[in-house]
Amino acid sequence: MKRRDFIKLVGGVVAWPLAAHAQQVGKVPRIGCLSPGRSELPDPTFSMLNAFLQGLHELGYTEGQNLAIERQYAAGSSDRLRELAAELVRRKPDIIVAFSTTAARPAKQATGTIPIVAVAMADPVADELVASLARPGGNVTGTTFLGPELVAKRLQLLREVIPGLSRVAALWHPNAYSECTMAGVLNEIEVAARALGLQLQLVPAVGPDDFVSAFAAMAREDAEALIVMPSPMLFGEYRRIVNIAADRRLPAMGAAREFVDLGDSCPTERTCPILPGRPRRMWTKS
Repeated sequence: MKRRDFIKLVGGVVAWPLAAHAQQVGKVPRIGCLSPGRSELPDPTFSMLNAFLQGLHELGYTEGQNLAIERQYAAGSSDRLRELAAELVRRKPDIIVAFSTTAARPAKQATGTIPIVAVAMADPVADELVASLARPGGNVTGTTFLGPELVAKRLQLLREVIPGLSRVAALWHPNAYSECTMAGVLNEIEVAARALGLQLQLVPAVGPDDFVSAFAAMAREDAEALIVMPSPMLFGEYRRIVNIAADRRLPAMGAAREFVDLGDSCPTERTCPILPGRPRRMWTKS
């Protein structure tokens, strides 16, 4: 299923309680949307929000007619996300839609009563959003991609694409998920790197302002390739990461197809420098 179709499906999850609410109290239901990204394209989380709204529209909900929506964007700032979550709760929407675990966690911390639908969570149990997948409990529901188990496979695919690869840099966001989930993600890639005989350089980026220093650190360690770890903040900054990697001729892999789409838009001369004489692009689907 394509990402846009999947997000539209989430609209159905939200629409049912909204319909019940409207019937009970006879007023226009209100949705609070909380995003860790930016309020403009090409931010991928903005695209997800647009697809979600389109899904609601197809179910008969139109903003300004029978639906009110308040949008909050944190632009990659974890501190700002917490402030926006608290602000949304004070305005008492009927439901909160949180895009990713990064937004769902501060939303849950801000309220235990307003229903929260979280889109594309990592590990909702380890991140303490739900009690279990079978019996979530509490006020949070939504969808999960359980990303940690895929980290090792992505690293393996990167090695297969680049013969002779020995040094890999991993760009990761320390605040992406809970400490438990992040510890699991880092352990997965460290174990995989050792098994594949790769030297792994973990390069943290708390926010977009850290990218320049992060890539400088990769250059100092002579990184031969880059793998971008799962993170809503990094996901929202794919275009900038792709451009920096291309300028530095550093083969790179992301965790979502949007990374590939952005790479395909790079000039054709930006080919993988580790594969001389082979016109293979530096972007790989995982």
